[in-house]
Amino acid sequence: MIADHLPKSIYGFTLSSLREYLLERGFAKYAADQIYRWIYRHQDLDYSSWSNVAKKIKQHASEQWSFQLPKIIRQQLSSDGTVKFLFEMQDLKSVEAVVIPAKDRLTLCLSTQVGCAIGCTFCNTATQGFERNLTAAEMVGQLLTINRWLGQQRPDSMQVSNIVYMGQGEPLQNLPQVKIATTIFMEPLGFGISQRKITLSTSGLVAGIEQLKDFPPVNIALSLHSPFDQVRSSLMPINRAHSLEDVLQAIKSLPLKAHRSITYEYLLIKGINDRMEDVQELVRILDHTTSKINLIRYNQFPGSSYQAPSDQQMIWFRDQLISRGLVCTNRASKGEDIMAACGQLKSAQQN
Repeated sequence: MIADHLPKSIYGFTLSSLREYLLERGFAKYAADQIYRWIYRHQDLDYSSWSNVAKKIKQHASEQWSFQLPKIIRQQLSSDGTVKFLFEMQDLKSVEAVVIPAKDRLTLCLSTQVGCAIGCTFCNTATQGFERNLTAAEMVGQLLTINRWLGQQRPDSMQVSNIVYMGQGEPLQNLPQVKIATTIFMEPLGFGISQRKITLSTSGLVAGIEQLKDFPPVNIALSLHSPFDQVRSSLMPINRAHSLEDVLQAIKSLPLKAHRSITYEYLLIKGINDRMEDVQELVRILDHTTSKINLIRYNQFPGSSYQAPSDQQMIWFRDQLISRGLVCTNRASKGEDIMAACGQLKSAQQN
């Protein structure tokens, strides 16, 4: 646990909560807008230089707020341009985050927990176990630190434009803090990232999915990985508590607000979930949906007994689904050479 006596992190305030905080202490609430611009637009964390902020507020900031960001312990560059960051938090716990480049966007794969409790057998993070939830401030800190790093190390690069909650941890087990972080990411006076450019991934916690009805209407990605309960339970122990039928029903009951999309993530593993019967059952359970399947090649890690499918098998599986009316794409695995691809993140050895 992070010590309660530490100064309150400024990065944990939504704009509305910062306005309320200032008003309760006798300060002008519009100062919250000024502070947000300084921190997130100008990336200026030196409150003494905030020229339009009242002196009393800057004094309060020096006494009551922490401006400490996650510390970059290491960054690794992949041959495809992907960058993996190892962050150290104030309590010396560490997490990994990944920046994935594309022609028209720069995506941050964000962690929500130190480790993970879900225990998926195909995931390297599962071998680490669960240590604690991250705070909203620590999630915001990952993005702000990376944007500042980009500004200093790659001044010609664009800033992060997309967020995917697909790093370490199950976001729905930390939903209150994830909701705060998402609100901060979307704030126009702050990062200003559109809800259409934020994706929340889940292994399928039914109670958490039901709570998404009151969550900002970001994109949702369900880790599916098998259409059969027995196989899915062997890959994802969480399926024993939440059957696939219950998970799909919860997903389908979500109100599809403007711009929210549902994606089914399917990690293709040789000899496990790549057969014709898998194709046929996927078509049966996902028929009449407007959602798409994201097909991902299994990424190996030390100690794993699973194998990746061939390129031909990836193409065959995709084409079989498409020919039966489902929307399916093969997602390129980036950062595999630095253990930054889907299912490869782990920071336990650094802790």
